[in-house]
Amino acid sequence: MTKLGDLKSRLMEDPQFREEYARAEEEYALVEQLVRARTAAKLTQAELARRLGTTQSAVARLEGGRVSPSIATLRRYAKATGTRLMVGLQRVGE
Repeated sequence: MTKLGDLKSRLMEDPQFREEYARAEEEYALVEQLVRARTAAKLTQAELARRLGTTQSAVARLEGGRVSPSIATLRRYAKATGTRLMVGLQRVGE
């Protein structure tokens, strides 16, 4: 049986896989920050949904990475969790 680490190492040799992996990693970093902000604010998904004027399932989809939120949605999420949205660009390789 192939170990996960070995499989990842082999797959990372493919430039197209590396690119997709990096893209997914960036998306999941945002998802992790969303969940951390909500939990730090001591809010359930349902409580946050009420603050946002949406449903718990919509918050779950957002936190599950199954949707691409707009900047406006991220601003509202930040305000509801007592955080500040910061968006930036970074040169590749830095």
